[in-house]
Amino acid sequence: MPENTGELQAINTAWQIAIQEILRMVIRDLYRTDGEAAFMSHVKRIEEAAVDSIYSDLRLRGTDEWTEVLVKEKASNFVTTLLTSFTFDRS
Repeated sequence: MPENTGELQAINTAWQIAIQEILRMVIRDLYRTDGEAAFMSHVKRIEEAAVDSIYSDLRLRGTDEWTEVLVKEKASNFVTTLLTSFTFDRS
């Protein structure tokens, strides 16, 4: 287990970057053939479905209501930040 906040932050940031790059490649490869408008529409649909799933389906065992609400809020913000960072790549 990491011993300091800086190390925890570095691990968290590295995890976010890794997931972002994987998703960027998957989404780009799946949706770029139909053009930019379709790509952005697919990204928006994925964002909305993911946030809806977080709020309706996520249940954290062994946590209080405050923690669950906080985790759902942070997870939803992460989804939105991640997906809105994607841009259409013409290459």
